[in-house]
Amino acid sequence: MSSWRVSSETGELRDVLVCRPDHYRWLPTNSIARRTLSEARQAPAPAHLLAQHAELVAAIQQGGATVHHLTPEAHLPYMVYTRDSVVVTHRGPVLCQLERPQRRGEYAGLIDFHAANGSGFWRKSSAGTLEGGDIHVIRPGLAAIGHSGGRTDEAGAEQLAGWLRAEGWEVRLQPFDEHFLHLDVLFCMAAPGLAVACTEVLDPDFIGWLRDHGIRCIPVPYRDAMQLGCNILALGRDRVVSARGSTALNAALRAEGLTVLDPELSLFTLGGGGPHCLTCPLSREEFSA
Repeated sequence: MSSWRVSSETGELRDVLVCRPDHYRWLPTNSIARRTLSEARQAPAPAHLLAQHAELVAAIQQGGATVHHLTPEAHLPYMVYTRDSVVVTHRGPVLCQLERPQRRGEYAGLIDFHAANGSGFWRKSSAGTLEGGDIHVIRPGLAAIGHSGGRTDEAGAEQLAGWLRAEGWEVRLQPFDEHFLHLDVLFCMAAPGLAVACTEVLDPDFIGWLRDHGIRCIPVPYRDAMQLGCNILALGRDRVVSARGSTALNAALRAEGLTVLDPELSLFTLGGGGPHCLTCPLSREEFSA
């Protein structure tokens, strides 16, 4: 069984998986990318995509994490969003089951990657669909799983929740509208006890549940959320990666005393993914409040 473990979204990031955007292009598979394509924007140049992705990798390395690279495949342009195919838990990796036909083949490369690194899967999703962007391992013993029916459905969310609950975890299943693609378009952890959230869209009961568990939310307006403003990556030790375009949020995070590393990622946010989507944490240090 793999030594890779993640028991929280905010423990210090040690290892992370990314995929170079060698074959990336915008696909009309989510509301954000469809809007981008409807605006007849010029397709991103490969050199510009590589430069922006390299900024992300440099920010993560600046935070001290080891960056591992998945081998990109030409027929799977959205492999760059490594968050979705596998989620690593406190017991090891869980192989997810992607919903969109254009992405289903991504499972093969992930199986090969984990096998090559001696990483066995703790569980494999087999009920409904399950995608990593909907899974939030908030802290040891506490998780939230979004389900919209558009990517993760209730059956897939319930299966993972059942595995975690059998381990003694409290898990909240949170429905939301599939317009928002994944829950990480609306919510991400920034630091222990601190999240960013599109509070004008999310169910007030969910915000209350977070508050009851000692988690305060920095509000992000709908317009900014649809530009991936909530989609941040916590590096631990009060550091986060947030896209440069999220200027208001980045100022708010800095006002909280966090160090914000802000790579330019506009070519990826236009396709529906930000720092959280572009990274799959493989290991984090044990959570400490």
